[in-house]
Formats: sequence, C-alpha cells, structure tokens
Amino acid sequence: MSDSEPIIFRPKAGTAPSPAQHGAGQRRDTSTTVFDRRELSDILALYGRKVAAGEWRDYAMDFGRETAVFSVYRRTSEWPIYRIEKNPRNARKQGAYSVISATGHILKRGHELKRVLEVLEKKSLYLVES
Repeated sequence: MSDSEPIIFRPKAGTAPSPAQHGAGQRRDTSTTVFDRRELSDILALYGRKVAAGEWRDYAMDFGRETAVFSVYRRTSEWPIYRIEKNPRNARKQGAYSVISATGHILKRGHELKRVLEVLEKKSLYLVES
C-alpha cells in the first residue's frame, strides 16, 4: 500500500448502524415512561404560576423505564422540593401520578394529574394578629 492510496474503513458485518438506530421513521422506544403533551402542559402551567410568584426557580425532568419525574427546585444547587412522578404500574392501584416532598412523603396520589397537582396549588396559611 502506497501513501497515495486512500484508506477505506469498513465496519464488520452487523455493526453498521441501521436507520432505526438513527430514528429514521421509527417511533420512540416504548419502554421509557414519559409525560404526554397534555400532562406536561398541566405541569408547566403550574410551574409557570409558581415561578411568577417567586416560589420556584428551576426544574428537571427524568425519564426511566418505570417512572417519569418532574423535579422542582427552589434554587438550582439544592435538592428538589417536590417531585411529580408518573408510574404507570400503579395506575390500577393507587393511581399513576404522585407528588412527593423533599423528605420523601407522598403528599397526594391519584388517577388524574390535575387533581394530584391541586396539593401544590393550595395557598399557605398565615397567622393574622388582630
């Protein structure tokens, strides 16, 4: 082989990426749990109201095999103050949706996301002196 000949690299048989691996014409992997558009719209509407009120500042989303999690932060460097989880395996039992506090307590669980998110909508009670 001389210096002027091009070097051609060919992958071994069966190692070339298929169009499915690049997402061409393929649907998403169904083994991952995700929030659908309606669910995400409900969550982000609540998030926007809380950001406007100055209560929340950041969020993160995690999608796994069994759960989809929307975590809410007061500050970026802290632990999440709330986690909104979707777990389809619990759909027939307690409900697929739950809101979990920073301490790990389940604040509310249910079958309808809007009803579960109501626990985060409630106003704080203040002591008023007369």
